Amino acid sequence: MLMLTNFSVRRPQYELRQSRALDWLSELHSQSEATLKGLSEPDRAAFATRYAKLVERCACSPERISQRGHVTADLGSTTELGPYDVREFPRGQGSAARSVLFAQVVNAYFQREFATEEQAPSELIHVTCTGYVSPSGAQRLVADKGWGALTHVTHAYHMGCYAALPAILIAAGQLAVPSAFRPANRELRVDIVHTELCTLHLDPGDHSPEQCVVQSLFADGFVRYSLREACEADATHGLELLAVSERILPDSADSMAWSVGDFGMQMTLMRDVPDRIASALRPFVTELLAKGGLCVEGLRDAVIAVHPGGPKIIDRVAEVLELLPAQVQASRDILFEYGNMSSATLPHVWQRMLTNDAIQPGTLVLSLAFGPGLTVCGGLFRKH
Repeated sequence: MLMLTNFSVRRPQYELRQSRALDWLSELHSQSEATLKGLSEPDRAAFATRYAKLVERCACSPERISQRGHVTADLGSTTELGPYDVREFPRGQGSAARSVLFAQVVNAYFQREFATEEQAPSELIHVTCTGYVSPSGAQRLVADKGWGALTHVTHAYHMGCYAALPAILIAAGQLAVPSAFRPANRELRVDIVHTELCTLHLDPGDHSPEQCVVQSLFADGFVRYSLREACEADATHGLELLAVSERILPDSADSMAWSVGDFGMQMTLMRDVPDRIASALRPFVTELLAKGGLCVEGLRDAVIAVHPGGPKIIDRVAEVLELLPAQVQASRDILFEYGNMSSATLPHVWQRMLTNDAIQPGTLVLSLAFGPGLTVCGGLFRKH
């Protein structure tokens, strides 16, 4: 029996109320436009008014997201200017500077997260889609701890919001490696670590409605958890892994994209994403349940961990699968409290379900997440 356990959530250094974040975005974009085009103060103010109306129409509102975490002090600030000093860098600092900041933050996170860890994991999987440096924070940790002969590092990069489920599949494969290839006399444990710094990828010079949605939705998040073998008599608090599945939908490659740009990475989100996912969801879930030896009727007593890509995603999943509000409440709560933290979000939902005493041991947990491809990914678990 494979069990997800040992969840550890660390919040980013800063939190910003969504109401303030939306005001700040209007200020940031209007000053960027003024710098790019040399606008007079009246013209800058007129642009700010127009952009504020766009925010009101397109952005994720404070009723759906209360606050978001971030790693740079300048978000929401007009005095502490870092990557988004748009008077000097009208589109923000370039990708090279943002990569340096990503490395600093991620390296420091790994050191803090494993500071008191005495037993090296047999495998360490680093998951991210928001920054790439080599050696990675995971590799630096292993080198600094002297774990080089004990821990293998694997990088699961650039899959986007659904990456937690492929990472678990990788971990399960690592645990299934024949014993001749395993370290002798050691407990096998795969640690999976997500470091998503989405707020490093704002482009204040892109005033499109699509980017208004993206910039009002994504946040930073860090989480670590383990996959290990357990027996039925084990008192481990966790999620038993029953099945994982994935499907790339046909003719949907342009619906969602995540690519490196000159001013951070840029996400493309077409408006048809919720409907495309909805059209494929029921047969996908039916097949996933069958892999776990269950039928669709088993959903009646399950809780559903939906990656909250946005409020409409949760709404469409609940509608298609005919779910009760309580079944998706944990996903709504995480979106409201933290925003969309890309691949780190679904593990936050799992951790919330594990600590919720109202969800009884033995409860089936269906997990769903979506990303570029367009990829639909699902996992089936049971709470212990």
